[in-house]
Amino acid sequence: MEKKKKWSYLIMKSDAEYYGYRIAVPAEFEALFSHFYFAENKSENPITQTLLPTFQSIMVFSFGVPLSLVTKEKEEISMDKCLILGPIKQAFTYVLPAGGEMLVVNFKDDAFFRFFGTASLMEHLHPDDLLNDNCFTMLWTKLNKVHSVSDKVAHLLDFSRPYIQNRHPLTEQIIALGNTAISPVKEISAQQKLSERSVQMNLKKHLGYSSREIGRYMRFLKAVELVQQLASDQDAVNWFEVIEQCGYYDQSQLIHDFKHYLNLSPSKYLKFQQGICNSRG
Repeated sequence: MEKKKKWSYLIMKSDAEYYGYRIAVPAEFEALFSHFYFAENKSENPITQTLLPTFQSIMVFSFGVPLSLVTKEKEEISMDKCLILGPIKQAFTYVLPAGGEMLVVNFKDDAFFRFFGTASLMEHLHPDDLLNDNCFTMLWTKLNKVHSVSDKVAHLLDFSRPYIQNRHPLTEQIIALGNTAISPVKEISAQQKLSERSVQMNLKKHLGYSSREIGRYMRFLKAVELVQQLASDQDAVNWFEVIEQCGYYDQSQLIHDFKHYLNLSPSKYLKFQQGICNSRG
């Protein structure tokens, strides 16, 4: 008798209008996907959410009524079936209409490169471009006929198996070092007797960003998490505490990063944070 697969459901947001949750991936795929995310809108009105930048790539499948995405330039793009975006380096807004459903695949580290052979090609919105390829047309059609969310995820995982490529040894070292090294590029360059430029190019090719970009982002992410913590513990956020703990030079640099990633000042982020999702695993 076949052993039934177990899925871990992590509730994100649930109310009378919007229902969404994370789905943890099986151990076999933990190096490839951080999680899956499913959401549906059962209300009579569209639901608008802003996605915090994650520096991950995502694939979105839309079922039912087409969802919309709004770029930083306020351009609204309708997505009928499938979309690829990433690495997500700035916030963007999506609108899930009444009756809309979506399933999001969150790629981890170099997983997007290992599947598609590139990491930076899809840095802009490309609704339904994948459907020009017959295999993705068939994939979306199959998923659309599957009613259970867990069965949809299981089908996606089974579909992905034949396309997984091995991780490049240098990328393996970069990911293993993570935030434990002050400068992983310099450390690996010295170990492997390679130029820093060649290591940086490998990082950009396989992960879609430079060490400087991810360093700045991780500092910002730390600031966001600290701001949320301070806001819940205190009546007012001590911004100088955020600046000091997160390694910013001054308040203007902190404000600049919030505007760069979210197009919001830190104080406005506090005001609107309920409508901002962090999908980073």
